Amino acid sequence: MFGKLLPQEHRFFEMFSTSAAKIQEGVALCEELMEKYDNLEERTRQIKDVEHACDQLTHQTLAFLNSTFITPFDRSHIHALVTKMDDILDFVDAASQRLFLYRVKEPTEDLKQQVRILKRSVEVLARSVAALEHMKKSSAVLELCVELNTLENEGDVVMRQAMAHLFENHTDPIYIIKMKEIYETFEMAIDTCEDVANVIETVVLENA
Repeated sequence: MFGKLLPQEHRFFEMFSTSAAKIQEGVALCEELMEKYDNLEERTRQIKDVEHACDQLTHQTLAFLNSTFITPFDRSHIHALVTKMDDILDFVDAASQRLFLYRVKEPTEDLKQQVRILKRSVEVLARSVAALEHMKKSSAVLELCVELNTLENEGDVVMRQAMAHLFENHTDPIYIIKMKEIYETFEMAIDTCEDVANVIETVVLENA
């Protein structure tokens, strides 16, 4: 796809994959939080630590981008790719922190479904990022992008379901406000996975 890559170009792909792995780590911690739902302060701190580490990776990649003359593809797309990836874990951290700060007694099944979809999304995202460097045919990456779009649609369905359940089963307006905000934040994490897919799709189509 990109021809023979130079060492500094390979380093970009290493950074992309490292960030994707860190995102998977954070989402896995979030899923564990949802399933066990104990020691929330410690579990949310662990997610926060991973989010900080991902921030540092993003800053390092952007610094490398600004100091490197040759890049594997357009600079604006590299910037969009790494910042959008970083946003995913920002949303995961924000939603997880709200569970603790708002003293949510237990996660709903809808929340658990959102996180399961998110976990599948970041797994596909990691595969699509890794495929960028070694891809022989652009169709391989594009198929992964389609899969991410499908997962985002699943997330939309769960979000509508969650809102219906929330207003059908609860009358406490404070609880409704808190949960609606948490649902929306997890939805933004899923939506951002699709945003990353759109960036990758653009890169593939422009460089195929």
